[in-house]
Amino acid sequence: MTERWPELDFAAQRPVIESLHAYLQVIGKLPTRSLPCCNHSWHLALRVVPRGFRSYPVFAQNGEAEVMVDCHRSTVWVETSAGSAESFAITGQSVAEFHDQLTQLLREAGVETDISGAPNEVEDAVPFAQDTRGRVWNQQAIAKIHRAFSDANRVFEQFRTGFVGKSSPSHLFWGSFDLAVTRFSGREAPVHPGGFSNLPDDVTREAYSHEVASAGFWLGGGGVEEAAFYAYGYPSPEGLEDAKVGPQAAYWHEQLGEWVLPYARVRASGDPDAMLMEFLETSYTAVAELANWDRAALEIPFGAYGKPYDVAHHRAD
Repeated sequence: MTERWPELDFAAQRPVIESLHAYLQVIGKLPTRSLPCCNHSWHLALRVVPRGFRSYPVFAQNGEAEVMVDCHRSTVWVETSAGSAESFAITGQSVAEFHDQLTQLLREAGVETDISGAPNEVEDAVPFAQDTRGRVWNQQAIAKIHRAFSDANRVFEQFRTGFVGKSSPSHLFWGSFDLAVTRFSGREAPVHPGGFSNLPDDVTREAYSHEVASAGFWLGGGGVEEAAFYAYGYPSPEGLEDAKVGPQAAYWHEQLGEWVLPYARVRASGDPDAMLMEFLETSYTAVAELANWDRAALEIPFGAYGKPYDVAHHRAD
């Protein structure tokens, strides 16, 4: 079993990260095309589960089916409510071959959804069927990557419990390849300018239709060449860059317009869970305070049932 908060090396693991990202892009086409649209595209996200990354169930001929990437056995599984469970190995095959193998497995499971197409939110969007480049796969690296996502997910799920307003699940977006959890103020937001690579602007605008305070984890890239946590608000309230966001290792990234906390600093701390929770709490508080959210109506104690009330005024006779 891989230790909690394992060491990550973006430069060394980058080929493996890019391979996993490419494979998840193929899987992501399944819920995108076979499930009813859920607000902010939550239906297409993947969930972090004990052995890997799993799709939401989709409809098959005789029930439901789901796809899971098993990061401990380097295997893709398609399991159905009828009891079937079929798989193929991940060996570093090309995206084109991966696409063909998954298409065949889905067809055998009674899922007729077309998963052809091209990746989203990347500049080099080669259609799956044409992407015949060899890929790099390393079981040890994949297990560490999954463990890191699992640790982040555990803290994100705890953070979710302190909010009674609208909040996303902690889930993995395969386009941008980041784990994210988002809180909403309940108010509409200005129209987002869009502009993400190979992502329709109307998708982006629906995702940011309402004010958010969002946090997440990604493995590196986009101006931060290491695994890191991030936090931002949309619209970004004036003065967010000067807010008191902890821990001390967190910094404001001017190019991204986000607060960033390096994963390595979290891992090296005496209590990684507490350090990450501090980042999540203080970055959210900064956004909520500067944007004048109704915090009294939206927040509850972490992990508590319901919202506390004044016993003196609500005592049963």
